[in-house]
Amino acid sequence: MDFISSIPTHMDFDGQHKAEKFSRIIITLFGAVGLIWGYIIQQFSQTVYIVGAGFALASIVSIPPWPMYRRKPLQWQKPRPDNSTESSQKSSKKKK
Repeated sequence: MDFISSIPTHMDFDGQHKAEKFSRIIITLFGAVGLIWGYIIQQFSQTVYIVGAGFALASIVSIPPWPMYRRKPLQWQKPRPDNSTESSQKSSKKKK
């Protein structure tokens, strides 16, 4: 069970942008090639197969959080102490 929980499941924002860009390029390229090839041999089914292969490749490249998509993690700020609850408690004590 520890192995499964150690698998990273996140991408940073730059990685999400890269993954989306790669998937669009792959699907567009395979779509154009499939359309041209299907037109040349007059078989629409070949176009569908090529576009399906492009979708499968784009899914493999872009869905898992590969290390190339996790190179620029965000540095979160430390949380500030919550002074609003303390001040509201002090003001309620003063009113009594």
